[in-house]
Formats: sequence, C-alpha cells, structure tokens
Amino acid sequence: MLEPAYQADVVVVGAGVAGLSAAHRLISAGVTTAVLEAAPCPGGRMSTDKVDGFRLDRVGQLLSTAYPELRLTPGLNALVLRPFAPGVLLHGDGRHHRVGPPANTRGARGALNVARALASAPRSPSLPRGRSGGPLGTAVDQARLGAALARFAGLPVERLLARPESAAGPALASRGLPTRAVEGFLRPLLAALLCDPELTTSSRCADLALRSFASGRLCLPEGGAETLPELLTRALPAGTVRTGVRVTSVATNTVTTAEHGTFRCRAVLVATDARAAAELLPGLRVPRFHPVTVVHHTTDEAPDTGASLLLDADRGGPVAHTAVVSRVDPSRAPAGRALVTSTVLGTPPPNVDTAVRAHLARLYGTSTSRWETLAVHHTAEAVPSMRPPHDPRRPVRLLAGLYVCGDHRDTSSVQGALHSGHRASAAIIRDLGASGSLNRADPPRATPRPEPLAPAQGPTESAEPAEPAEPAEAA
Repeated sequence: MLEPAYQADVVVVGAGVAGLSAAHRLISAGVTTAVLEAAPCPGGRMSTDKVDGFRLDRVGQLLSTAYPELRLTPGLNALVLRPFAPGVLLHGDGRHHRVGPPANTRGARGALNVARALASAPRSPSLPRGRSGGPLGTAVDQARLGAALARFAGLPVERLLARPESAAGPALASRGLPTRAVEGFLRPLLAALLCDPELTTSSRCADLALRSFASGRLCLPEGGAETLPELLTRALPAGTVRTGVRVTSVATNTVTTAEHGTFRCRAVLVATDARAAAELLPGLRVPRFHPVTVVHHTTDEAPDTGASLLLDADRGGPVAHTAVVSRVDPSRAPAGRALVTSTVLGTPPPNVDTAVRAHLARLYGTSTSRWETLAVHHTAEAVPSMRPPHDPRRPVRLLAGLYVCGDHRDTSSVQGALHSGHRASAAIIRDLGASGSLNRADPPRATPRPEPLAPAQGPTESAEPAEPAEPAEAA
C-alpha cells in the first residue's frame, strides 16, 4: 500500500513566539515543520512600528531577566536584553522613591540587604523619624517588605504553585504585609507586571510575578518587541514560515487554508491567540482579556529619571507605568531625541492623550505641553486574564495529532508563551517518536536527537510529557 505524501510532519498555525519556539524544537528533533501565518509578518502581538527613526511597541509587555525560557529557547541566542535601573521608581506624595531588591536577594544576607535598601528610601521632612510619609511606610514596614521580597526570590516555583489560590488583590491584604507598602508599592507594581489594574489575577500567578521581580531585572528587548519573533524566524530554515496564509480549519492530519489549498501532515499545532484558536478548535475556552493602551511621546529634553520604570504610588491618573525608554534602549529613538513610553491599563479615558500628558507632568515634575505625540496604540485583547482558578499548565495535547499552545495555555507573558511552545513541542515529539525525519519520502538527515522524555501516558486530553526544566513561569 502506498504511503500518503506529507508536505510536513507538523504544521504550526500561527507565527507568534509560542509557535516559532515550538517549530525550533521540532526541527531540532528532526521533525519537518511548516509554520503558517495569516498576517503579512510573524510576531502576533509582539509588533513594533517604525516612525521617523523611532521604534514603537504596540503592547510592550515588560520582560524579566529571570524568565528561564529566554535562556532556553533555541534561536534567541542573539537576543539582547536592556535592563531598567534596579527596582522601580515610585512617585508618591509629590516625590520620587526608589525601591526594589539589589542583585543578591537569596538567603538571610539577601533579606538583610533588601531591608537596608528599602529602609534607605527618602522620608518626608514634614514627618518625624519612624513615621515616613513615603509610599513604603516606616523603616520597620520597609524592612518587612524587603524580607518578603527576599523570600519570594528564593522560593521554588512548585511551592508557589501549591499555595492556596484566590484573587491577587485580596491575597495581598491577607499576607500580613504593611498596608502602606501593599497599597503604595505592591499594588501598582503587580498591576504593571500583570497588566491587571484591579488585581483579579490568580494569587499564584501574582506570586510568580513577584518572584521574577525579586530575583531578576525588569528589561526590554533591544530594538523593540518584534525582535523576539524576528530572531526566531531568521534562525529557522528558509521557507519554514509562510505568511499571508489564512487557515480555515484543522484536523489531526490536514490544515485547510482559504487560498493556498490543503496541507497534509502527521500532527497540527494551533499556536494562535486564544480567540483564533477557539475558532479553529470549537470548545476551547476563550478567556477574558486585559485591554492595554500604549502612548508614545518624544521630547528634546528627557526627564531626569534615567533608565527607571516609574510607577504612581498614589494612582492619581490613567498611567500605570512610564519610562524614558530611549535611556533603557537607545536604539528605539534617533540621536538627540528622547522617547517616553507610557502604559494605560483597562479602559482608557476619553481624550486619552490629554489625560496622559497631564498625569505625566505630575509624575515627571515637568511640563509636557511641548511633547510630541508619536502614537497611541490601543489593544482591546492585549493580555489574557488569569482569574482564579487558573491552571498555568493547561493541556497542550488535545488528542493524538492535535495540539495547542500560547500564553492562554500557560501564564499571560512572554515566558508563558515560550514555555507553552516548549511543552507542546515536547508532547508532539514524544507522540511521534521522533529521532529523525518522520516524512518517509525524505532521506535521513544528521540532526541532534531530542532529549530523553518520560514514558508516554494514555491518549487523554491531559496526557502530556513531563514538564520541561523550570516548568512554570518566573513571572
């Protein structure tokens, strides 16, 4: 009997970072792979506009140097991360306060270092010693907060995921931390990290975010968010990624497109956003989403906050966080110009640019009337919500031959997207028994063998391979 002709062992639908990272691992295991993308270019939500020499992210989620998958993902070896200044800069009571863990936060010595760093935050001269008017409270409050951050940095991910789960907001109030530190620092910090101003996110995911903050540095990819999908695409064999191909339906061994015919394969990985995945896979749950608005301004004279991420402890306006990103990553602005990027979480106010300018004037302590608006990007479905109960390891194997990945199957971050691709590729490799090309028409190729995987479970929806190293998220 003649064997059917396969165009690829695996067809990946969607060329975001989840699908591209999965394609890398599949090809490294000798699995012939085709990636189909409906848009004109890869990247999905990780896109960057070029305007008059500026590089402007459309969503621009914060990254962390503590994300394991940024180190583990093939194809990202050339990624350059540009860190913010250590910690964050808080604007509270009309002043700036720097807060955050130093580089070494592990162990008792790390906890002491954090406590000392936090206790050194400037106090309001109008209040007596011991009754700080800053957003962190008293020196004792700051020391307690510092010790808590140090503990987060040293906790294993598995222990965080085993904690009782509730919404992040109420969980913060029940942790025994000082009220002023919670309201003036942890709430605005977590809102920025999770893109969730109301802190409805699972407390476990919030704990992972705090662990990331305490053990790494917040950072941006050099050149803009699109750098990640560009690097991943460039490192794949020529012709692997095909753009402008709209997929209309999938099965375990075929992918049907609107204008490019049918692709035959041995397995299909749907790596689109959550809503597009549900259209191809009826019955897949579509989560709620957090809307994000990013406003980009330029000015001749940059505010004097350096490369800091600036948060509003008083939450007195629409801006959740802002930074002079050209100080963090000079490649994002032409010489002699400063790029100030600000993020509004939730539903933006009317006349958002006017409201943002007024808020930025207070945060930076300077007039913004002469600043030029470069772009206002609103993304209604920017970040999948992670309300409790949230499983950060939702199944990526739906049945033998049909798989799904993306940040909606893990945690809503770049780390979550990459890790879901890691899990999905491991499941496919194990199911197909790949140690070389599975396409019988192909000659044998000298390719690296995949890492040994655990014995297969039964073909149920939850049957997945053993989790890759550092399985959950560092935020």
